[in-house]
Amino acid sequence: MKTEVYNEIMKVIHSYTGSNVDPRRNCTTLLQERFPDIPHYTLSSIYSLDYQRRMKRNHQRHARAAKDLYRRYNEIIQTTNKPGALLQISDQIDLSPSLLARMILDQHYERQAEDGDPAATKSAITKLMKDTTLIKDSRLAYEIYLCILHDDQYGPITDTIKHSLGQEYELRLLRKIQELNLPFRDEELMRKHGYDKTPDVKLEVPIAVDGFIVNWIESKALFGDEEGHKTYMKEQYLSYWNRFGPGLVIYWFGYLDYLEQFSDKKLIIREDFPSDITFMDPKSIKPTLIT
Repeated sequence: MKTEVYNEIMKVIHSYTGSNVDPRRNCTTLLQERFPDIPHYTLSSIYSLDYQRRMKRNHQRHARAAKDLYRRYNEIIQTTNKPGALLQISDQIDLSPSLLARMILDQHYERQAEDGDPAATKSAITKLMKDTTLIKDSRLAYEIYLCILHDDQYGPITDTIKHSLGQEYELRLLRKIQELNLPFRDEELMRKHGYDKTPDVKLEVPIAVDGFIVNWIESKALFGDEEGHKTYMKEQYLSYWNRFGPGLVIYWFGYLDYLEQFSDKKLIIREDFPSDITFMDPKSIKPTLIT
């Protein structure tokens, strides 16, 4: 994707004023209207990445005011029986409903612990977020449930969808490799052999893509932007290159066209499985006699 197009998309995202209470006011719907030639999944991924980063910054700021937010929540539910108190607050402070819900749940059980009840651990809070029927306070349980239901970027439902999407595209990659009869080891097999950081696929016999040698392939079911790519380079790709040599990264939902300049010939980037492949014939390699 050209930088100019990406910048126009970001302008629309940053000028968007939506609402968690009204799901019809959806940013990805607006993006589809403005950029009809760009696939929906690409626009959704660009929006999702920007939203998550913004929410992480906001969460750090609002976490320091968790007690005040819990007090505000209680003031609202004492004055009205209308559900959606937490959604209302999340709109006002520009924080993901699920992130706010977890914060309020933490505060609620802290108060319970002060009254003599057992303190809730992080894993216990996570379990309550996944199954709100376990929350004894019925009003709070419903408020938390509404937050999870209306949050399409964070929370248990979103985590499940993203995990499923990642697996779907990994399977698509594996099917393509199997169709080409390429010998390989997948991530699970490599971990069994003691590798801690592993690509999705390690080719047993390298291939060449447009003249570039590829020893491993990583599948990313998202859009490749500069911040994300630099983070992956630092945390994943450089480790793969150190162990296995150069490789291929597939950003299935597209990527910024200038990203390869950050790769320093350690990897190449594509948005689909490449078609221009040169296969190596191991039988053609003559052994070298060392004297």
